[in-house]
Amino acid sequence: MTDFQAAAEQYLALRRALGFKLTQSQRMLNSFTRYLHEQEAAVITTQIALEWSVLPAQASRWWWRQRLSVVRGFARYLQAFDPATEIPPTGLIYSPVPRAIPYAFSEYDVAALMTAAGALDPPLRAATYRTLIGLVAITGMRIGEAIALDDDDVRPHDRLIVVRDTKFGKSRQLVIHPTAAAALADYARTRQHHRPHPVTSAFFVSTVGTRLHYPNVSALFRRLAGQAGLSHPDNRSPRMHDLRHGFAMTTLAGWHADGIDAEPLLPVLSAYLGHATPAGTYWYLSATPGLLGQAARRLEASTEARS
Repeated sequence: MTDFQAAAEQYLALRRALGFKLTQSQRMLNSFTRYLHEQEAAVITTQIALEWSVLPAQASRWWWRQRLSVVRGFARYLQAFDPATEIPPTGLIYSPVPRAIPYAFSEYDVAALMTAAGALDPPLRAATYRTLIGLVAITGMRIGEAIALDDDDVRPHDRLIVVRDTKFGKSRQLVIHPTAAAALADYARTRQHHRPHPVTSAFFVSTVGTRLHYPNVSALFRRLAGQAGLSHPDNRSPRMHDLRHGFAMTTLAGWHADGIDAEPLLPVLSAYLGHATPAGTYWYLSATPGLLGQAARRLEASTEARS
């Protein structure tokens, strides 16, 4: 009988050696191998994979699809050692990838958020969140990337930020504007004044000198958005991740406004955002009124030039 837990660990180790992090996949496979043990399964079958994948019953079909996809990858690996292993076919659970409609932050919205953050107590907390929000807005960094920055990664004098070991196991360097560099240097001085001996190497720290925690950052951002009077059309709170989308849209709109052909530059934007391929960036480039206006004017000018 196959030791499914040991096999899962070997499978994850192999994929991690190729650069994948697989944190969520590990949790899912641990759950799946426990289920196999409880069912006294001697081999992975499509039926038992599907039974586990649709748990819990109240979850979304997209979540079921994710679970089955993880099992499919594991079963494909395991079949090389146990030919009786069945690989669940694709298409058993159909669900389009859910994409939340992002909040379109304007410059005034970002300023309002930073003002609300600046009113927090104590002063170190205010400086931390004001600077963090500003940095994400002007670089399009992932929230997790910004929280993970260490002191050595932020180099205001060189106008450079080093983002290490990102979502796809890659690192990248971000060149920032002199005003952004000055703001980061100012925060570093404020942090040194209020918390001269932090217990972490993190650049952004909490009031007790520890690295920021993602759920806490997200919850506080939603509160700040409410205080700033920002409301999403579908009545949900704007997400901090929407600032990343806003950076991509603002960059693209700026290229259009300057008469620059944006398409050849999409790989540059993709690299700056830390996407594995430009295809990932297209998710962020949904049409907005500003972009549609720019596109219409360019089309009109192109038509007139040919007539």
